[in-house]
Amino acid sequence: MSYTQTLIDLALTEDAAYEDHTALATILDVQRGIARITAKGEGVLSGCTIASQVFTTMDNRIQQHWSKHDADTVKVGDVIVELTGSLRHLLAAERTALNFMQHLSGIATATHAFVSAVQDATCAIADTRKTTPGLRLLEKQAVVHGGGINHRMDLASGMLIKENHIEASGSISEAINACFKHNKDIWVEVECETFAQVKEAVALCPDIILLDNMSPSQVSEARSFVPTSILLEASGNIGLHNAHEYAQTGVDRLAIGAITHSATALDLSMRVQALELNQAANDEAS
Repeated sequence: MSYTQTLIDLALTEDAAYEDHTALATILDVQRGIARITAKGEGVLSGCTIASQVFTTMDNRIQQHWSKHDADTVKVGDVIVELTGSLRHLLAAERTALNFMQHLSGIATATHAFVSAVQDATCAIADTRKTTPGLRLLEKQAVVHGGGINHRMDLASGMLIKENHIEASGSISEAINACFKHNKDIWVEVECETFAQVKEAVALCPDIILLDNMSPSQVSEARSFVPTSILLEASGNIGLHNAHEYAQTGVDRLAIGAITHSATALDLSMRVQALELNQAANDEAS
């Protein structure tokens, strides 16, 4: 079973979607309807693919006509998808589908805002591992839909030396050399908080140097003595208010944890229109 299908099954089970007593009480089994998901805010979409899979999982007879897709921009009132099928099943799947779409579209939208803020510089917006447990792959995909790039996916994807690793190793040099010795096929990044640490790291040529909580002027100064062969990244206290200033320093990318851990959900809504019973019966027969 795929990762996304596992998430969908867990989410539908969590919502008791197959025991929707309100729908069972108020909607006839044969009743069909049309549902439209529309945007109530402006943003960038993500989660359309998994939402489609939610409706298919609930009832593979539901007809889906998507006019918007992952990575598309939407404005207020835009119809994203029109669905036709069992009214009970449409409503049972509604919240799970919207939960995925709203959350992931919020991440894509937040990412796009940062990407737009630095668009006149050769600086990328990268995510972090500050993701919702179990949703990392989807959230990092949402970052890409918003125009950002993915940092390491997990602890096995690369070696990022932080202050705790430096403390355990004794120095930046010891930590970097230990990583080189451990595995030559995995990239090595080291987090630096001072110019002295940056210069110590430069001498050993890691793949990436991360400047943590440095001001734009400090990042610009660090760029002057970090060779372009070493990717330079900045993080810490970077928001939309100062992202452009950081991007102008010559840094290669900004790592923004907030695009995943603090993104505001994009407001979406699903409304249904019940079909007449005789029309529903005719549709079912055809």
